[in-house]
Formats: sequence, structure tokens, C-alpha cells
Amino acid sequence: MGAQMESWDAERADRAVTVLKAVADPSRYRLLWALSGAELPVSALAELLGAHVAATSQHLAKLRSAGLVTSRRDGTRIFYRAAGPGVRALLEEASVVALAASAEGVSAAPAAEAAAPVRATRRARAPRPVTE
Repeated sequence: MGAQMESWDAERADRAVTVLKAVADPSRYRLLWALSGAELPVSALAELLGAHVAATSQHLAKLRSAGLVTSRRDGTRIFYRAAGPGVRALLEEASVVALAASAEGVSAAPAAEAAAPVRATRRARAPRPVTE
């Protein structure tokens, strides 16, 4: 029974990580937030993001593959909505956790500072000689 439970937990964790990865983009987070309150066409969502329809459609495809949005066609237009109330709950919980983490002094700044020397090192490399 232990191996079965372990396998189930691993599969469940993989699905959860897929959902979290889909949400882990500011544009997709904003799309989900909008779609958790209304059904909207791609054109309205693109306007909301200030992005091209094609880029917005790619974000929506990721969200759809993660099971976070559903769509319906009405003539030539496709309308999207959140897959259920759990989507809004996920976004709200992420917001609460982020607020609590920032209140405790945890931020993205340490990660950015850790990456800075790598970027500086890359810039400091001498250019390769051009050969003809």
C-alpha cells in the first residue's frame, strides 16, 4: 500500500506543479484573474494585457492545457472562462501567501542579487575575434 500511496502522491504533485507553472507568469495570472470573474473573448483579453492576440492566445493555450480555463466558440469568436471557482481561490491564496512572505521580509531581491554576478561576468568576457 505504501508504494501505491507514494505513486499517487507523486502524480498529484506533478499535476499541481503543472498548474503552478501555468500560473507563474504575470500575464497568465492577470488573464486568470479576469476570467475568474467573467467570460471574455481573446480580443478583450489581449486588450487587457496590452498584448497581441497571438501572444494572448499562446498564454490561453498554456492555461487550457493545465486545465485552468475552458473555451466555447460563438461563430468566429472564442470565449474563455476560468474552469471553476477553484481557480479564483488559487489566485487569492497565492496573493495571501505572497503578502505574508513580503511582510516577513522575503522578496525576489535576493534571487536577483545572486544572479547579478553571473550577468556581470558574461558582460566582462572579451569579444571573440572575427575570422573571415
